[in-house]
Amino acid sequence: MANFPIEEDNDHGVHPLKFSLWLIIISIIMMFAAFTSAYIVRREEGNWLEFNLPGILLVNTIVIILSSVTMQLAHNSAKENNVGRLKLMLFLTLGLGIAFLVGQWYGWADLVQHNIYFGGTGSNPAGSFLYVLTGVHGFHLITGLIFVAIVLSSSLKYRVHSKKMLRIQLCTVYWHFLGGLWLYLYVFLRLNH
Repeated sequence: MANFPIEEDNDHGVHPLKFSLWLIIISIIMMFAAFTSAYIVRREEGNWLEFNLPGILLVNTIVIILSSVTMQLAHNSAKENNVGRLKLMLFLTLGLGIAFLVGQWYGWADLVQHNIYFGGTGSNPAGSFLYVLTGVHGFHLITGLIFVAIVLSSSLKYRVHSKKMLRIQLCTVYWHFLGGLWLYLYVFLRLNH
C-alpha cells in the first residue's frame, strides 16, 4: 500500500489533493457556465414564463455569506490553535449550510405553490432552469457539508491545528467557492430572470 502524503504540502510543488480540488472547481465552473449560457440562449427563443423569484433566495444569499464567514473563522482558529473556536465555527458552518438547503426546499415549495414545475405538462423552461441551477448547486453544497463534517470530526480528534492545516484549507477553499458560485447564480438570476 502506498504511503500517500495526506496532511501537509510537499516541497516539490502543489499537493495532489489541492491540485485535485482545483480540477473539481474548474469542472464545476465549466458546468455552470454551460447552464447559464443555455439559460440565456433559451430565454431569447421565446415562450419564457415570467414569474417572481422566491423571496427566500435573498435570505439564502445572506445565510451562505454568513457560512463563508464562519468557515473562514474556523480556518483562522486552526491557524491559531484555538481548537474550541475551531469546533464552534465548524458547527456553525454546518448549521448554516443545512439552513441554506432548507431554504432551497422552501424556495421550491414556493415555486410549486405558484404552479411553476420542473417538468410535465404544466412546466416551462424558465422554471425548469431555476430548478436545475438551484438543485445542482444544492447537490454540490451537500458535498461541501460532507467535507465540513469530515473536518469537524477530525477537529474533535485534534487532527486539525496549525501543524495540520491541509484538511481545513481544502474545505475552506471549496466552501468559499460554493458561496461565490451561489452569489454568481443569485445575481445572474436577478439580472436575467
